[in-house]
Amino acid sequence: MKIQCTPVKLVPFFLLFLIAACATTPLTQRRQLVLLPSSQLMQMSLSNYGEVKNNSKLSTDPREVEPVLRVGKRLADATMRYLKEQNLPTADYAWEFIVIKDDETVNAWCMPGGKIAVYTGILPITKDDTGLAVVMGHEIAHAIANHGNERMSQGMLAELGSVALAYAVKEQPEKTKDLFFQAYGAGTQIGLLLPYSRLHESEADRIGLTIMAMAGYDPNAAIPFWQRMNALSDSRPPEFLSTHPAPDSRIENIKQYLPEAMRHYQSRS
Repeated sequence: MKIQCTPVKLVPFFLLFLIAACATTPLTQRRQLVLLPSSQLMQMSLSNYGEVKNNSKLSTDPREVEPVLRVGKRLADATMRYLKEQNLPTADYAWEFIVIKDDETVNAWCMPGGKIAVYTGILPITKDDTGLAVVMGHEIAHAIANHGNERMSQGMLAELGSVALAYAVKEQPEKTKDLFFQAYGAGTQIGLLLPYSRLHESEADRIGLTIMAMAGYDPNAAIPFWQRMNALSDSRPPEFLSTHPAPDSRIENIKQYLPEAMRHYQSRS
């Protein structure tokens, strides 16, 4: 007997699939939709990170590279401790840091597995190690909170359609790769970005403050960093801020998160 599966008949199965694909973010415990398995994202991260390195001019200037490596190492160690405290897996992390020589691009991002890029255009705004810890901690927070997977899942649903979702990576590799770059903030490679929601940004600010504090960096530095970033946006809006919340509301939110982060910072003093 031949059974026909119409779109209407597929709806209950699709709804069950969406329910099964729900996860929770660390710290905030928010329910989120993540359709791609972490193993697949890790494979894509390795491939696409390698492509970025091959196609970008990497800085070899010690004044630019050494601070990123120094701060990155401390943040990576703190992140691994944080993940263990949250009972989250750590086996897939192989931390790597690059500095992309592009003074016109004010950006930084983190792919799954701890693949991090910082553009030289953001270094005058970070000013020092603590400023670097703010932005790098923020990007690490996006990654460990599965925001990229969430954005990519939403993008795949919108661009590729729910029925085709299971075959998206196999059948449309270029489309999937573009969505990956956009979802993880590296969309400047193709001229596009998928916006983080304000909720994502607030979560990344909160988790990022905790991570930098656990690494021994004063989280109070987040306020002047974002003030410097916002001052730049008045004259030349950076790609990094194109999807971020209003400056005043961000600062107020950070002030609310600081007591929690300071407890981690002071416990290391």
